[in-house]
Amino acid sequence: MESRLLSISLHFLIILIAPPLFVGIINRIKSIFAGRKGPPILQLYFDIYKLLRKGGAYSKSTSFLFRIIPISLLVVTMLAGTLLPVTGAAVFSFWGDAILFVYLFALGRFLIITAAMDTGGAFEGMGASREAAFGAFAELTAFVVIIALSVFTGFASLDKIFYLDGFFFRTEPAMVLLFCAFFFILLTENSRMPIDDPNTHLELTMIHEVMVLDYSGPDLAIILYGSSVKIFIFMVFAALLVFPNPGLNSVQNAAATLLKAGCMSVIIGIVESVTSRIRLIKIPQLLIASFVVSLFALISTIHLRSPS
Repeated sequence: MESRLLSISLHFLIILIAPPLFVGIINRIKSIFAGRKGPPILQLYFDIYKLLRKGGAYSKSTSFLFRIIPISLLVVTMLAGTLLPVTGAAVFSFWGDAILFVYLFALGRFLIITAAMDTGGAFEGMGASREAAFGAFAELTAFVVIIALSVFTGFASLDKIFYLDGFFFRTEPAMVLLFCAFFFILLTENSRMPIDDPNTHLELTMIHEVMVLDYSGPDLAIILYGSSVKIFIFMVFAALLVFPNPGLNSVQNAAATLLKAGCMSVIIGIVESVTSRIRLIKIPQLLIASFVVSLFALISTIHLRSPS
């Protein structure tokens, strides 16, 4: 009981506090590649604190939905985080929670699109349209990844899928393919390069950022914080594909998760530094390619698990 309580406490502690740090690591890696000093690693913490101290401004054209969506989006993201075994065991675990994990992020996408459409602005609607279109491709690949993982492990729960007693690395080609496919999903879902530039301020080319243009103050702070939690969860998921949780205690698993997330942050920073943003019409082709890769991984998994 004490071990379970420690595991849950560490889980929430990591999910609540750590995510902005890894966004800072990504930005620092990008700064190093660009040959500049760049912002401090803890910059996002400062930005969130500054925004929380300000007041919010709301357009007269928005409804009550616009005000409640930021906190609703954060709750949905946090709930998805409780299904992931961050400290070796998930807070909530049941058969089929892997499917719920994908649907929670789909719900989050629906919420942010609703907020963008509620403003009645042309730019926000344009960003919502792009988010919906690219999200349809991303969800398809995500479901194939979940199906392949279920076939590979024989489980439909993330708590069981990402547990491998006595090993630190999955060497099967199918898992490497799934990692590559999901990495594209990570970049797409979190509006990272080469899909989207999180630092751009040109409305015509933005996807995610243009949808939150009307938010300010505490609402914007919640959205920024929720985005950092989301990318952290995706980074942990991607890392667990090839580096599952071994048979360690909660503290060791928590430390291992932070290390994995740190490594993923470095990888993302490098990818964003050496790639340029691709044209919008090319993004579906990239997502279709990731779907094909995940499909190959699924076929490979089925072939390996089928009786001779």
